[in-house]
Amino acid sequence: MPIRFWKLTFTLLLLILAAVFLAITQLPDKNLHLIACNVGQGDAILLTNGSTQILTDGGPDKSVLTCLGKYMPFYDHKIEMVISTHPDADHLTGLISVIQNYKVEKILINPIDPGTQVYQALVSGVGGEGLDIINPEVGMRVGSGLIYLDIENPSDALLSRLELKDEGSNLSKYKISGETNLYSIVTRISFKNFTAVLPGDIPQEISDALAVSWSMGTVDYIKIPHHGSINGLTENFLRASMPKIAVISVGKNSWGHPREEILEMLAKYNVRVFRTDKMGDIELVSDGKKYWLKHNILIK
Repeated sequence: MPIRFWKLTFTLLLLILAAVFLAITQLPDKNLHLIACNVGQGDAILLTNGSTQILTDGGPDKSVLTCLGKYMPFYDHKIEMVISTHPDADHLTGLISVIQNYKVEKILINPIDPGTQVYQALVSGVGGEGLDIINPEVGMRVGSGLIYLDIENPSDALLSRLELKDEGSNLSKYKISGETNLYSIVTRISFKNFTAVLPGDIPQEISDALAVSWSMGTVDYIKIPHHGSINGLTENFLRASMPKIAVISVGKNSWGHPREEILEMLAKYNVRVFRTDKMGDIELVSDGKKYWLKHNILIK
């Protein structure tokens, strides 16, 4: 046979072997991986366990796709659930690209419509892809695989403040013009004995209300609300949840985030703080008992 045929065959075999090797090296383990994606001034938090992925928020642009490509196997294009905590652009925008590029099964979202172009684009994407839509209720438990999420906000009392727009809609039931942070979906994550809380951009009003109603005990991990704004985490909620680790998802900004008052409060309670603007992506791994950062700093 001609030499060219053997060269092509050899090249093809090398490519096949490389693909097999890459697939094997990307096989998921049995641990929980909690990744705060470095998306600048915004939020995108990826949870993975085995072949299960749950994404909370998508950041201000398409950079979340880089994070997903880095932490999901190249052959896995399915995300079991995305969560849109509230309809602000720095949390919502990237989810549009995620829905366009991945097979998303479910979306957990408040049916509050701020009337913005970015929210309408998300509504079109959700409808066009036929996603299952879940509206949160306090006390609800959702999840996938071994990952469970308990919903802690928004309450029915909060939603009753809003103007009813379309009672039958699970995406645009209520009209909202401001104070979107009040309605941030707050989830308490459980993976065996590991716990975390993702509070979106809740303001102090909700932080203090959660401190009163909080019955979930201490948590291992908290994503600091509103990028470390002074109008977010309160000392009352910090005492109620007593996290060991705090992650601040933040980028270059003109608001002084994270505020020094928040950093001092966390230091007062000996909470270890990690920031995406200083560390890039922050990946925490847990086997359900102990947990550590990806670069092998043992936390517990």
